[in-house]
Amino acid sequence: MSIKQLKLRKLRMNLKHPFSTSFGTIQKKEFFITEAIDVHGNHGYGESVAFSSPWYTEETVATNQHVMEDFLIPILQENKLHHPDEVSKLFKPIKGNNMAKAALEGAIWDLYAKQKNISLAEALGGKKRQIEVGISIGIQSTVNELIEIISQNVEAGYKRIKLKIKPGWDFEVLQKVRTHFPDTMIMADANSAYTREDIWQLQKLDDFNLMMIEQPLAHDDIVDHAKLQSTIHTPICLDESIHSLGDTRKAYELGSCKIINIKIGRVGGLTEAKKIHDFCLEHNIPVWCGGMLESGVGRAHNIALTTLSQFTLPGDTAGSSNYWEKDIIQPEVIAENGVIHVPDSPGIGYEIDKNALDEFTEWVKVFQF
Repeated sequence: MSIKQLKLRKLRMNLKHPFSTSFGTIQKKEFFITEAIDVHGNHGYGESVAFSSPWYTEETVATNQHVMEDFLIPILQENKLHHPDEVSKLFKPIKGNNMAKAALEGAIWDLYAKQKNISLAEALGGKKRQIEVGISIGIQSTVNELIEIISQNVEAGYKRIKLKIKPGWDFEVLQKVRTHFPDTMIMADANSAYTREDIWQLQKLDDFNLMMIEQPLAHDDIVDHAKLQSTIHTPICLDESIHSLGDTRKAYELGSCKIINIKIGRVGGLTEAKKIHDFCLEHNIPVWCGGMLESGVGRAHNIALTTLSQFTLPGDTAGSSNYWEKDIIQPEVIAENGVIHVPDSPGIGYEIDKNALDEFTEWVKVFQF
């Protein structure tokens, strides 16, 4: 692979609506778009997914910038690449910082696919021509507001509804939701809001025939989740606890969960995401692709990853218009009746809307190779 130049671009975009979870409310999203350029004029794009504050993991926008500029980009400048799979090996001496790693690796994967004149999905080994998607709904001011939003998305055809929960916004909320939507595929996402002392409360959620409860306990735990899973019928899905193939294997061996959420940024990039997918395929563990309020670039990477065969559950990659007044890709990601058709043009399959990209850009730094 030939890389001539790498651009690091800082963006800020306003969400259409505030998005609330157990750890806080987000209205503005600041993030990086990475761009790898070769001597032939091919451009590959990636996206960072860390938030401004260390709510979800310890990474932030500021730490991503520091690690990319001072450690990861110099490693790329010093080493010649032949395949994107080599990036994660080069980055291995830098501990953690998976979102920073994934942001750069993603641009290199997109560039590689464009150099090969194939789609990113094909480069990853994906076969699906369309993927099913659900939608994630944040905590609302009232249950009636939540029910109205669910109604709109059920009518739009989304295949699964994910609801954020936390202590005090769980049993009674889900009880009312299930009364209104007795047959809808519903899951609950706790974002680590509960402790072992809350097991009795989580056991009560078995009443609602949920697809799964996502990450109910601590963000770095797999032991207590195993205890919880042994006491409830509802499948536990791990999210924040899974950073690598090694974490996946340990969670499987302990019985910590029955489902895995794969997020490209959380696990350090597409190469590691593929390894986790392959392990779950071998051990018959259902997986799905989670979302991090990405712009169109990150959504395009999620779509490509979801074409792999073991992504058997609808993911979080809803259409761009659910979150943004204007996205930075053309065409925007569109879900029709809960289905996204996978683009087959080279790379991520979407063109960058350069006017929108410039509009939301705060600054750009260029690194020569």
